[in-house]
Amino acid sequence: MLQKIDISNFTTVKGKYINNIPLSYETFGKPLFEAPIVLVNHALTGNSTVCGENGWWNGLIGESKCIDTNRYTVLSFNIPGNGYGKEKENLIQDYKMFNARDIASIFSIGLEVLKIEKLHAVIGGSVGGGIAWELAALKPNLIEHLIPVACDWKSTDWLKANCLVQEQILLNSSNPVHDARLHAMLIYRSPQSLKQKFNRTYNDDKNMFNIESWLLHHGEKLDERFNLSAYKELNYILANIDITAQREGFPEVVKEIESNIHIISVDSDVFFTEAEDKITYQELKKVKQNVTHGIISSIHGHDAFLIEFEQLSELLKGVF
Repeated sequence: MLQKIDISNFTTVKGKYINNIPLSYETFGKPLFEAPIVLVNHALTGNSTVCGENGWWNGLIGESKCIDTNRYTVLSFNIPGNGYGKEKENLIQDYKMFNARDIASIFSIGLEVLKIEKLHAVIGGSVGGGIAWELAALKPNLIEHLIPVACDWKSTDWLKANCLVQEQILLNSSNPVHDARLHAMLIYRSPQSLKQKFNRTYNDDKNMFNIESWLLHHGEKLDERFNLSAYKELNYILANIDITAQREGFPEVVKEIESNIHIISVDSDVFFTEAEDKITYQELKKVKQNVTHGIISSIHGHDAFLIEFEQLSELLKGVF
C-alpha cells in the first residue's frame, strides 16, 4: 500500500527552498522493526512497487527469493516527481530542481521520520544505484551493505552525453516520451542482444523489421504510463550523480563510508560500463578492504540487471 511522508522546509544543493515535498513509499515483507530493513532504490522508469505481481524487480525480491520477504522488511521510496500514484502534487515543474544528492537527502529525511537508524542493505540499479552511493556518502554509518548495480558513483562523460541526447528529444520532439524511449532502448541493450532477439527478421503484417516494431512498441508502452515531467526530471538526476561534488576527492569520501560495498557490473553494459566500475573498485581497494566486485555475464547490456536474476541472486547470496 502506498503511504506518504511530508518533507518540510527542504533546501536543495543549488539553494532552492521548498516548503513541502510529498514523499511516498511502500513496504513489503516483515513489518518495520521486526526484521532487518532493505532499502531498494528504483531506476529511471521504476517506482516503489519493487516486488509482487506488478513488481519491476520481482525476479530478485519476494518470498523465498534472493531478498526474501519472509526474512526482511523491504522499503522503497518514490523519487519525488516520478508521478507514481498519479498524484499531481508529485509532478515537479522545474525538472532541474533536484540532483541525485538531493534525492538521497530526501530519502535520508524519510528514514529519520520513520525512525530508521540502520539499514541492512541499500540496493539500486542504474540511477537508483547512483542515489544509493549518494546516500552512503551522506550517511556513512547508516548502511551495512551498499549494493550499487549497473551504475557508478558519478555520471561519466558518456552518460552525460546520452542524457543530453535524451533531454533534447524530450524538449523538442512532438512525441517526446515515445521518441526518447526509442533512443534509450539502444543504450539499455547491446548489439549482440538485439541480433539474438531479431536477427534481421521481417514483420510482413506491419511492413517493417521486427527490431523497428519492437522499438515502437516500447515507445508506445512507456508513453502510456510515464509522463514527460517525470522523464525529464529523472534523466536530469541520472546525468548529475557525483559523490565528490563540493567535497574532497573520491578516496577521501569513500574511506569514511563504513558499509561493505558490493559493486555489481554487467560485462556488456554500454551505459554504465564494466571498465569504469573496475576503476572504481581498484580505487576503493586502496582505502577499504570490505569491497567486492561482481560481474554479470550477459549479452543483454545495461538491462541485464532486470533480466539475469539467477546470476544477480548468486552474486548477492552472501549478503542476503
